Amino acid sequence: MLRVLFLLLISLLGGVSWPVMAEGGGIAVIAHPAMPKVDQQTLQRLYTGRVVSINQQSALPLNLAPGDPIRKQFLESVLGQTEEQYVGYWLVRRYVGKGAPPQEFGSLDEMLNFIATTPGSVGYVPVAKIPLGANVIFRR
Repeated sequence: MLRVLFLLLISLLGGVSWPVMAEGGGIAVIAHPAMPKVDQQTLQRLYTGRVVSINQQSALPLNLAPGDPIRKQFLESVLGQTEEQYVGYWLVRRYVGKGAPPQEFGSLDEMLNFIATTPGSVGYVPVAKIPLGANVIFRR
């Protein structure tokens, strides 16, 4: 709790420079500390709006902006979709009244700050940029 408050204070004063673990390639899904580990199918259902909770805990999926190379890697390796397929899916889903796509962030640091301070939030990072102490709930 103290760490979260500290990160929030630093972010309000001008941003956080995240320390990272040095590891290989791939993508990791991280979440607010209380979120449990998940499988790929659960993530696919979460990022397509088919589930809104994980183990009865409300989950809030987060995305980087379209065109971001990290988003492209996540969509392809975890969801099995291209950017066009994913955007098209959400256009139809929104049109028929089945929800809205995950909230988007312009930078990885913005998304990491949100995850650190928002219970239930779920986002993705390159494995090489996993913040120290992050709750990794899935790795590909």
